[in-house]
Amino acid sequence: MPITLELKLTPEQAASEDEIKWQAADMARLPLEQIAHLRIVRKSLDARKTQIIVLLKVEIFQPDETFSAELRTFKPLTVSNSKTCHIIGFGPGGIYAALQLLELGIKPIIIERGKDVQERRRDLADINRKLIVNPDSNYCFGEGGAGTYSDGKLYTRSTKRGDIKKVLDVFIQHGANERIGYEAHPHIGTNKLPGIIENMRRTILEKGGEVHFNKRVSGFNIKDGTMKSLLCADGSEFDCQHVILATGHSSRDIFELLNKESILIEAKPFAVGVRIEHEQTLIDSIQYKRMLRGEFLPPSSYSLVTQALGRGVFSFCMCPGGIIAPASTSPGETVVNGWSPSKRNGRFANSGIVVAVNPENWIHLKEHGPLAALQLQKQIEQKAFSATGSIKAPAQRMEDFIQDKLSSDLPDCSYVPGIIPAELSDILPSFISKSLKQGLIDFGNKMRGYRTNEAVLVGVESRTSSPVRIPRDKETFRHPQISNLFPCGEGAGYAGGIVSAAMDGMACANAVNS
Repeated sequence: MPITLELKLTPEQAASEDEIKWQAADMARLPLEQIAHLRIVRKSLDARKTQIIVLLKVEIFQPDETFSAELRTFKPLTVSNSKTCHIIGFGPGGIYAALQLLELGIKPIIIERGKDVQERRRDLADINRKLIVNPDSNYCFGEGGAGTYSDGKLYTRSTKRGDIKKVLDVFIQHGANERIGYEAHPHIGTNKLPGIIENMRRTILEKGGEVHFNKRVSGFNIKDGTMKSLLCADGSEFDCQHVILATGHSSRDIFELLNKESILIEAKPFAVGVRIEHEQTLIDSIQYKRMLRGEFLPPSSYSLVTQALGRGVFSFCMCPGGIIAPASTSPGETVVNGWSPSKRNGRFANSGIVVAVNPENWIHLKEHGPLAALQLQKQIEQKAFSATGSIKAPAQRMEDFIQDKLSSDLPDCSYVPGIIPAELSDILPSFISKSLKQGLIDFGNKMRGYRTNEAVLVGVESRTSSPVRIPRDKETFRHPQISNLFPCGEGAGYAGGIVSAAMDGMACANAVNS
C-alpha cells in the first residue's frame, strides 16, 4: 500500500519535484532511493498569513509496490448499431451525456445549432472586430457551448451530485493537464479547451456516435406524451427514441418553443450585475499581502459575498489574468462574460459582481407567464445595447458608480469591442444598482484597496444562470408531460458551471438507460 502524507511547503519548495520528493522521504523517514514513485493527490494554497504555505497531499510508492499512472475511468463501447438517444446541444451537459451513453452502449446523436470549434472562431472574430453577432454561432452557441470559451474553471460545490473525479479524468484523457486532477481549484484555460473539446468529439465519432452541426431545432413532433421527432430550421427531421435537452442557459428560442407548445416550464431566480476589472497586480498585493507576487505564486483570485439592502450580492466567475468577452447571442443586446488563458498571465483580473433577482422583481411582467424572468433579462441587455448603440459596452469607474457620477474618461480595459462611458444606474433596475453599490462598498471594506476609481465596471453580466427551469422528476429525470424527454444542465436550471453541467449530463444518460 502506498504511504499517504500531508506536506506543508513554501511556494518555492512546491515548485520543485525533487524538493517535494525529498520532503516526502524526510517525513516518511525513508531513504530517498526508496521512493520509486510519488503521486500528488491534492494541492491547495493557504495565503491567510504573511508566510504563504502550499498544502500537498501525496502518495509515495516504494520499489516493490504497484504503480500505474494510466487513467481508466472512461471506457467507451462501440455503438454503431445500438439503440439511440438524441441530444440537443453540444455544451458540457450534452458532451458528457454523449460520453456516458457510449459507456452504456447507447448511440448518441447530437444536434447542435452552431458550428465546430474551428469554424466558430471566424464568428468570434466578427463579434470582436466587426461588432456583428451571429445568433447561431457566438461565445455561447457552437461546439462545446459556452463552456469552450468560459475560462475552463472546473471547481464546483456540487460534490454530492455526481462523480467529479470522473469528469476531471475524462478531461485529462482528452488532453487536459493532469494537474486538474489534484488542484483545489482546477482550471484549463480558454486557449486549451477547444482542442480538448475536439478530442471528445473524435471519441464520440470513432465509437459510432453522430454529431450534426448547423442544426437548430425549431419544432417538436409530440404524440400521446412522447417526443416522436425533432424538426430543424433547415427542414431536416430526426426521429427519436429518447431526447436529452441540453441547450444551455441562453437558448431563448427553445424556451419560447416549449412555452408555445404548452410544454411545462417555469420562471426561476437568476442574477444580474456587471463585470469589474482591476489590475492583476493590485489583486495580488491585496491577497498575498506583498507588493510583488513572484514567480512561484499563481495570479490570485477572490470570492466575495454579502447581503446588501436585503439582497444577495456576490462575485461570479472570477478570472485572474483574464479578459472581458462579449457574450451576446442576438443583435440588439449587450452581454459580457470573462475568461482566462491557461497561464492566466494577462494584465487584468475581472469578475462578475451580480445581484440576486427574485420572483417579486418580475411580477410586473406576469403577462409573459413562465418567460417573465427571461423578459426582464432581455430588457436589461437591450437597454445596455441602447446606451452605446452597439455591443461596445457601457462602462463606469467604480467610485464614480458608487457616487452616481458619469465617468469623464475610462481606464484601459481588456474588452476588445470597446467601452463607452455611461451611467450604469440608468441601465440596471434600481433594486440591482442600489444593492450593487452597497455590495461594492462592503467588498472594499473586506479587501482593502479593492475599492478604487482605477477599477472599471462593464455592463451587463446577465447570463449567470438560466431564468427558466424545465421541470423533471427527481428520480427518473423525465419531464412530467413528455415521457422520453430529459431536461439537462444549465439551460434546464439544474447546473451552474462546466463540472455540474457535465455531472448532470451523465446523470441524464444514466436515466435514459434505466
